[in-house]
Amino acid sequence: MSTLYDKLGGAAAVDIAVEKFYEKVLADKRVQHFFAHTNMQQQKQHQKDFMTYAFGGAQHWNGSTMREAHKELVAEMGLTDIHFNAIAEDLVATLVEMEVPQTLIDEVVQIVGSTAHRNDVLNR
Repeated sequence: MSTLYDKLGGAAAVDIAVEKFYEKVLADKRVQHFFAHTNMQQQKQHQKDFMTYAFGGAQHWNGSTMREAHKELVAEMGLTDIHFNAIAEDLVATLVEMEVPQTLIDEVVQIVGSTAHRNDVLNR
């Protein structure tokens, strides 16, 4: 059975998606300030690794938990639902731009937009 990762187009598609996604994020006034002092090459690689894992392209995640990775952003920079929603909107816009079928976009949103994922990112 194909994974969501495979259905989306595998590594090549994830690479393109992450590049387009961060173009949108860095232009998005609602969230761009969170990345002002971020090594974007490293950030992009983390995102590629995370998406590969989250969508079934890798068996293990070797990075920080979502809770750990975003803890300082919540405590020191005020990361909230507004910002989470903005990032989700930027991701969906990226997938639409890439002409990903709506059924697959819905699967992506179900994973990254889940209440459990939101609560982890926002340290609830």
